[in-house]
Amino acid sequence: MHLIERFTRVDPDTILYRFTVDDPTAFTRSWTGEAPMTKTTGTIYEYACHEGNYAMTNILSGARAEEKAIDEAAKKGSR
Repeated sequence: MHLIERFTRVDPDTILYRFTVDDPTAFTRSWTGEAPMTKTTGTIYEYACHEGNYAMTNILSGARAEEKAIDEAAKKGSR
C-alpha cells in the first residue's frame, strides 16, 4: 500500500487534510478523500483515547449539570 497525505492551509482558520490510497492488492484503482479541519478554541481530545469510552457522554453530562447547579446557586445568592 502507498499512502500520500497532504495538509494545506486554505484560510487562517482551516486546514484541508487530503489523502490518496494506492493499494492494487485491495482496490482496482487508487482513491482520494479529504476532510477540512477547522480551528477551535476548545479542548481537543485524541479520538483513540475516547473511541470506546461510552461513559464520556455521562461524564460530560454530569459536569454540565454540576456547572448549572453552581450557576443557579450563585443566582439565588445574589438576590
